Amino acid sequence: MREIPVPYVRANQAGIVLFVVLAIVLQQPVFIAAIWAIQVIGLWRGFRANLIVRLATPFLASRVAGAQTESAELLRFNNSIAVILLTISLFCFWVIHSAVAGYIAAAMVAIAALIAICGFCVGCFLYYQFKKRLR
Repeated sequence: MREIPVPYVRANQAGIVLFVVLAIVLQQPVFIAAIWAIQVIGLWRGFRANLIVRLATPFLASRVAGAQTESAELLRFNNSIAVILLTISLFCFWVIHSAVAGYIAAAMVAIAALIAICGFCVGCFLYYQFKKRLR
């Protein structure tokens, strides 16, 4: 099983929080569209193709060596949930024309990322519950 260094994971989570907060504060859903695109590319091409991770790599080089890692499978599951919620957010903005619903869906992703930065991974909890039910 492939593993991803935690500093890269935290950088991605911080990027998600930053983009969603910018979208809410500036009332610009384009930031949600940008983080959606970044996450979709990371989901499609792999975690290292994620633009936030690529930009953070030179700054995190000294922290990656010997850092704890997280399962790539688990991160893919979490990324899938984020992409689904961000897609719902964009759908709310551009199809339903409900900014409130769009910001709520995006805020759910940002809150989950912020909680993960603080040490509890909501997606991980859901993943293990899902795996437990399949047994």
